[in-house]
Amino acid sequence: MLFTSGCHGTDRSFELVRRSLLQDEGLPFADAMTTAQIEQAFEVEGVSFGNAPQDSNDASGDSVGIVYTMGVTLWAMLSQALFTDAQRACRAAVQRVAVYYALLGTKISSTNTGAYCRARAKVPEGVIKRLTLGLAERCEESVPDEWRWNGFRVLVVDGSTFSMPDTEENQAEYPQAVSQEQGLGFPIMRGVGLTSLATGMVMALALGPYAGKETGETALSRSLFDQLKTGDLVLADRYYGGWFMLALLQELGVQFVTRLHQLRTADFSQGKSLGKDDHIVTWPKPQRPNWIDQETYDRLPEHLEVREIKVNVDKPGFRTESLVVVTSLRDHRRYKRDEIAQFYRRRWIVELELRDIKSTMKLDVLRRTTPEWVRQELWTGLLAYNLIRQSMLQSALGSECQPSELSFAASLQMLSNTWVLAGVPPLVSISDRERLIALRILNGQTHRVGNRPNRVEPRAVKRRPDPIALLAESRKVARAKLTAGTKC
Repeated sequence: MLFTSGCHGTDRSFELVRRSLLQDEGLPFADAMTTAQIEQAFEVEGVSFGNAPQDSNDASGDSVGIVYTMGVTLWAMLSQALFTDAQRACRAAVQRVAVYYALLGTKISSTNTGAYCRARAKVPEGVIKRLTLGLAERCEESVPDEWRWNGFRVLVVDGSTFSMPDTEENQAEYPQAVSQEQGLGFPIMRGVGLTSLATGMVMALALGPYAGKETGETALSRSLFDQLKTGDLVLADRYYGGWFMLALLQELGVQFVTRLHQLRTADFSQGKSLGKDDHIVTWPKPQRPNWIDQETYDRLPEHLEVREIKVNVDKPGFRTESLVVVTSLRDHRRYKRDEIAQFYRRRWIVELELRDIKSTMKLDVLRRTTPEWVRQELWTGLLAYNLIRQSMLQSALGSECQPSELSFAASLQMLSNTWVLAGVPPLVSISDRERLIALRILNGQTHRVGNRPNRVEPRAVKRRPDPIALLAESRKVARAKLTAGTKC
């Protein structure tokens, strides 16, 4: 991409991101990611553009350090995350940059992707990670009290996996499942995250291989403990309800509500009764597992006192007829059993958030060919996800509802549809911009998700997939057979 006139400096290019997000001063939560904070993230990570002679132009004559400033590059990367399918390609991102500059009156002679790809490679995942988590933390600090459950900062922990291209580099760091033959599978990355129950934002994320020593969800979740604060409340499913997980949370001063671990049974005839199917019980410390060191093991208490609550599920069609909730909230006068039971049901929200990330934003299958760039792509997608949630917070605040009641897809569509236009000041007057912001907030308020807490659906699909055979041998072998005239 060759330009015949100059472009904006670095400082003004960072403003492009804020303009396109329709985040102006004075809006609630708007100071969660300012231009200065974006610039600081690049400075802390030591990122600079155009300082070295080889950065000035690529083989096609495209300017890297001038055209693709740090702000414009980040803007293009976010645009890839906001769009899907063909519009997610590098070529599409470059074309959006070309449209942006053309609307500013800059003459363009090429839309070659080389300059953008080189500029994007100069942005480490650390920059994007800082922006993602900083945005989430500052929004969390500003949420109204009515969005919190009993005043707690509630963090929901859950895990998932992400697939990526089958390259040697990706396979080396994120090997495919051992059950798949070589050449037939794809590298898999496991992730465990903490999301805010109030904002829906990703607050922390640990990544690792799908299989191997200390790569399971509980091991990754323990690496997130330094992100927790005294007085937090962790909401989790039973996979995270082991004795040592709960004891370590208790040591940090973190409360928990989880489901009884699958290897435990509850006996309500034992312990201190608090009412029907509600009691406090003492769990003795098990033997030391291999993953915990002797010093930590000795430091933990000999007994763990928890509250168990049996919840009966009388809804026809539900797979679970009853479950036991385990919590550190032992004051039954302050924390009623029915309130805790209803609160645990809200854990399901994290499944909807994962659907937004993996299905709506289509981040389940990543595109990059090396682990470093795979992680950069994922963090960029999560930054876009948190920014969409920021927009939803503003809509929820204006309509006096919970952010989880609003449609994520509708907010994503609004931001993507105004992305280029909102970033070009000459085309949008101050009054036009105010109307766009009002429209964005109204759009978020208008589209609400259905409130169907007892919805029952079969785990089956009606539409049949195309009858395409599954690859049962490496593509190289199958291609050789076709060339030789042999059926695969």
